[in-house]
Amino acid sequence: MILSDYLINDIKPIPVTNKMRDLQQLFNQLTYSHIPVINENGIFIGSFFETDAHCFDGDKPIKEFIYSLEDFFVNDTTLWLDVLEAFAVSNANIMPVLNTENKYIGYYELNDIIGLFNEAPFFSEAGGILVVEKGINDYSFSEISQIVESNDGKILGAFISNMNTDLVQVTLKIGQTGLSDIIQTFRRYSYNIVSGHEEDGYVESLKERSDYLKKYLNI
Repeated sequence: MILSDYLINDIKPIPVTNKMRDLQQLFNQLTYSHIPVINENGIFIGSFFETDAHCFDGDKPIKEFIYSLEDFFVNDTTLWLDVLEAFAVSNANIMPVLNTENKYIGYYELNDIIGLFNEAPFFSEAGGILVVEKGINDYSFSEISQIVESNDGKILGAFISNMNTDLVQVTLKIGQTGLSDIIQTFRRYSYNIVSGHEEDGYVESLKERSDYLKKYLNI
């Protein structure tokens, strides 16, 4: 996945020397939750939230209200999962992107990053879903991979879906084989089988949850 293909720069950051009215008018034209702001030297200093912008006197310069700026961004080298996390944490639908010199170069849209999430092999490829559980100090991804591959399976995706002080649950998407032999092997290695789905119903459920996340964050 090449995130640079999704970098957008059609909206230029608003200088703090502009009137607040300029920012308010821009929000009226767009559907974004935030607008990036730069200082007098052209350096990115944060983003204004739409609701906050409409609360201030439009005749005053933006720099009088920089205390309301929200300081979130990613770099052009940030991985897409970390970008998705940044969207969730910031509760925004636009994410400023800075280069290695911390200069603003554009932004990502939430819809594009969610789209990458849904296009990942975990969702797009056919296969079974298996959730296994073991002691937090006893499991290893290398062992999990060995168990799957020794039964001619291919791991299409894996993540830790639950964890506490004693146990960890790992959700696996497995292609190219049925789950019966794999499940039996996991049991021989003292893994508890939390759930196993030959069909993709579980994946469809995850897709629905990602769509819900998209709607929740798409302010």
